[in-house]
Amino acid sequence: MYPVELSNGQANFVPWGGDAYANDIYRAAVDAIARNAGKLKGTHVVQNGDMRQQASGRINRLLQVQPNPYMNAFDMLYKTVTHYFLFNNAFLYIQRENGNVTGIYPLSPNRVEFLEDTAGQLFCKFFFSNGRNVVLPYSDIVHIRRNFNRNDLLGDSNDALYPALELAHTQNQGIINSIRAGANIRGIVKFCQIMAPDKLREEKEQFMKDYLTMSNFGGLVATDQRMEYTPITTNPAIIDESQISAAKHKIYDYLGISEKIVNSSYNEDEWCAFYESTLEPLAVQLGLEFTRKLFTEREQAFGNMIIFESSRLQFASNKTKVNLIKETMPYGLLTINQALEILNLPAVEGGEKRLQTLNVIDADEAIRYQTGAGKGENK
Repeated sequence: MYPVELSNGQANFVPWGGDAYANDIYRAAVDAIARNAGKLKGTHVVQNGDMRQQASGRINRLLQVQPNPYMNAFDMLYKTVTHYFLFNNAFLYIQRENGNVTGIYPLSPNRVEFLEDTAGQLFCKFFFSNGRNVVLPYSDIVHIRRNFNRNDLLGDSNDALYPALELAHTQNQGIINSIRAGANIRGIVKFCQIMAPDKLREEKEQFMKDYLTMSNFGGLVATDQRMEYTPITTNPAIIDESQISAAKHKIYDYLGISEKIVNSSYNEDEWCAFYESTLEPLAVQLGLEFTRKLFTEREQAFGNMIIFESSRLQFASNKTKVNLIKETMPYGLLTINQALEILNLPAVEGGEKRLQTLNVIDADEAIRYQTGAGKGENK
């Protein structure tokens, strides 16, 4: 089958040309999200009823250690999430050999065209900056998208962000220009004698060379009877902190992140809010997309899935961790090693045991005890 263009000519992806990543505020915010998303752990598990067991095999190594020869798992997620927020679309190629997954590659195309063959199978044609292009089956492409609204295949562009970025850029330029204006000496030099135009130009240039340079640290001008210097006072506009903060928060709100997450001054509750509102939806999206692209429908029917998760407790206070262990271990909900992991301590031999207080027993056993049923059975 030969790919042909979709009848819907709108199914093309071109990265936003505004170069949002060049803005320091936007880059810092995206970096904060990508750094934390890079900690997500992708795992191949098999769900059997209420039981979920980690599967063995190559897929877990690809997701957790080295997805391809050129990067580790953290780099893969960091790059993917960065593309996700920069372009609202991120693409990863699943490489297969003889039906087995051998690599996962984040793609950085300049443009993507969606094609469809005569059998209705969907393809992606990727155009790269080196001039090369490649056509790949969409079934081998992990595609996550943000602001998924108007197009059937692609997330919307970041054009809505442009006014906030332009405002931030204008503020930066205004501050720079204000500093430059304040550092310059401005005025009118009046020569008290008639000069030829060439001589006048020469005297002006000499005056500028002597006084209107950065080497004039004192900021003073010395004149004699030949000339009069009248300074011009300039009052450059000053941008107050509230205006700068407003532009910054417009960008943060667009990305779903707070300033405290960006500068790492968050507390436990602020981190949990960030995790639940930004990281967790991203983890769900990654898990679902990897599941449907890595496994066939039959494999999915047998419970094979990919999940991305991260322990929110790693950012909890020691008091919260201790209280959690204190409240849950008596019920046998944690093993010894799980409790040690919460406290960032190494596992111990025999630590897979679950400890449980004798004050907590099975409900059926409690009924038997209260009714006296079963007495004498062991006599």
